[in-house]
Amino acid sequence: MVQHYDQLETREPEERARDQFAQLPGVIAAALAAPGWARHLGAVEPAAVTSRAALARLPVLRKSDLPALHKASPPFAGFASAPLSSFGRLFMSPGPIFEGEGTGRDPWRCARALFAAGFRAGDVILNTFAYHLTPGGFIMDSGGRALGCPVIPAGPGNAETQLDLIAQFAPRGYLGTPDFLKILLDAGDGTGCDASSLKVALVSGAAFPASLRDELSRRGVEAYQAYATADVGVVAYESAAREGLIVSEDIILEVVRPGTGNPVADGDVGEVVVTTLDPQHPVIRLALGDLSAVLAGVSSCGRTNMRIKGWLGRADQTAKIKGMFVRPEQVAEVARRHPELKRLRLVVTRANETDVMTLRAETEGEGAGLAEAVAGSVQAIIRLKGGVELVPVGSLPNDGKVIADERPVG
Repeated sequence: MVQHYDQLETREPEERARDQFAQLPGVIAAALAAPGWARHLGAVEPAAVTSRAALARLPVLRKSDLPALHKASPPFAGFASAPLSSFGRLFMSPGPIFEGEGTGRDPWRCARALFAAGFRAGDVILNTFAYHLTPGGFIMDSGGRALGCPVIPAGPGNAETQLDLIAQFAPRGYLGTPDFLKILLDAGDGTGCDASSLKVALVSGAAFPASLRDELSRRGVEAYQAYATADVGVVAYESAAREGLIVSEDIILEVVRPGTGNPVADGDVGEVVVTTLDPQHPVIRLALGDLSAVLAGVSSCGRTNMRIKGWLGRADQTAKIKGMFVRPEQVAEVARRHPELKRLRLVVTRANETDVMTLRAETEGEGAGLAEAVAGSVQAIIRLKGGVELVPVGSLPNDGKVIADERPVG
């Protein structure tokens, strides 16, 4: 069996670096033709940016700053070097942050990750990522079709309907959050519906602890992780070696000290910064807000690109819960709607291999129906259901933390 997607995956690291940094000046030149990048990058000579050291001297663009920039200067805050008519689809992610999809064969660089996870041409794939407004469903869908796989655009939720689809089309592959894959398998067991056609999975958008990975394996599904964002698609992916996540071929990844643009030593934990080699919609040193670390050496699977440890937390207080980013600004909006609340703290935990979100809010008196009203605001603003726990004033720590992510890492 062919073990690698193409020869790019197994080339010498030095050859890859030469190729990437030969392309980068042209990408930066294209970026400077866009007003947003011209303002952000300032006086830079593209021909001089031909090494990691030179790249590290360019300013970082923080993903957390994009909502305000996009609102002030549509479309894309001037960061697209091509007109809207050149994109295949246009999206809006929470923030809001706006994204465009290219028109190429695999615009989100996902097919390579699917191949590494064991998907092959002809496999029927059940895609449970959302197709509405955000690009998640299309990121995976386009990768599957580029690989030669028919894709069922199922979207999230509604396990009963999903089981009907599995019975009808017997998909071998699953795409979605790891939590929902377990829900599907549990629902199949509970109703007597056979979901045993599912053998491989590429999961993203939620924590994937070893305990859940092992449980899925015992139930016949080998699941692998992809680290993907709505801004650039698949950043890194897991292979059968399960030795960290391998960076996508046309992405230059750096790990920097949070709050700066300064790269840390390999092995040190820092913030992930990505640069893409796409002159249509260039991304130059975008700080994603995620923490990770570079792993030494190359994977035993034969892929030679840089590896990272995977998601190790957030450099800021933004948290990804059930595949959705939740930001401190959203918690502040809940507080604004309910002035009787004092200090608020959104606590994220895990229970039964599922993310659990609880808003703890200080108040001087519960008031009739206050908890229910606050829960309604949480769902309307954050777009996720969560519990509400009203506590006496002074109960929460005075440490400035609005979102406390207490899920185990790894």
